Amino acid sequence: MEEKKTVLIVEDERAIVEILKFNLMREGYNTLEALDGEAGLNLAQTADPDLILLDVMLPKMNGFEICSRLREGGFAMPIIMLTAREEEADKVFGLESGADDYMTKPFSMRELMARVKANIRRRSFDLGARASAGVLVEACGIVIDPATFSVSKDGESVDLTQKEYDLLLYLIKERGKVFTREDLMQKVWNYDYFGDMRTVDVTVRRLREKIEADPGKPERIMTKRGVGYYFAP
Repeated sequence: MEEKKTVLIVEDERAIVEILKFNLMREGYNTLEALDGEAGLNLAQTADPDLILLDVMLPKMNGFEICSRLREGGFAMPIIMLTAREEEADKVFGLESGADDYMTKPFSMRELMARVKANIRRRSFDLGARASAGVLVEACGIVIDPATFSVSKDGESVDLTQKEYDLLLYLIKERGKVFTREDLMQKVWNYDYFGDMRTVDVTVRRLREKIEADPGKPERIMTKRGVGYYFAP
């Protein structure tokens, strides 16, 4: 029997925590809960959950800081930020802090559960693939070792989040082929019918900052104006 996956809920409204916990357990997940930012960061670091549902506005430490500190510490688990804010800058800032996705309250529980499933399924697939993978993926000075989930650029190690890694690996394996944002949402995020296209743009921007000599003039991850993105052939 497959081991149950664990979702960490970091949310200061207890009623929302209970609703999320109920729905996650009904879908077969174990849950951990934290009602403030400090407790959430500590649980994330010690328990290493399979996914985190992270509220933005929290006592003691906000969600942006938690996300940044986890990524700086090398934690790559998927993070979905939950926010009541409508400002575009806040959503983009969440993604730039290292979140894989965000949802604005009030949200559809069905859609949230679908996103949780998609992110955990993708991570489980990558973890399983590592065990049997033995071939390095190389292109333009980038070397990916799927067996160890490691990436290097011109011989130097590069730390990537789960989605940055997924996106880079997919583009390199399909190098030269142009993908629309919708294509990448489906292939990398596993979202068939929902998802904000800005999520793709921000992830590409973050990835370029890590693997391009000049992110403003990329030579690896290229843009096909009016269409989408591709890895240089």
